Amino acid sequence: MFFIFLLLWIIFNGKCTLEIVLLGAFISLLLTIFVNKFFYKEKRNTKHFARNGFLLVEYLGILIVEIIKANIAVFTIALKKEIEIEPCICHFTTTIKEPIHRILLANSITLTPGTITVNLDDKGNYTVHCLTKEFSEGINESVFVKMLLKMEED
Repeated sequence: MFFIFLLLWIIFNGKCTLEIVLLGAFISLLLTIFVNKFFYKEKRNTKHFARNGFLLVEYLGILIVEIIKANIAVFTIALKKEIEIEPCICHFTTTIKEPIHRILLANSITLTPGTITVNLDDKGNYTVHCLTKEFSEGINESVFVKMLLKMEED
């Protein structure tokens, strides 16, 4: 995190001199200490944050691919002469513990065309509206759930 703050400091200053780098290093150190003290309730090592950063980038890539696949599926349904859709509501529960990961899953489901997260409770129970029954199949064991569970591992 320190290096991200320092890099942003240098970019926003527009030039790289010794004074700017030293002042930026000092401010970046203070910001890093502040963020670690007040925004992270439990202490985790740097390796954990780096690993989750790479997993988050991988997750975003998978999300983009899934959005494209779902767009093609919905587009195919829309192009049929006789639209035969059977909307359904599906309920499932995950073992994802972190609230932020649960919310990320709910938003990923909503971002994927053909599905909308209707409800999410504190116990990890999801209610999802799906355009067709095929969209609801395997939603509780989706690639999103697997990636988020992988992020929670230490």
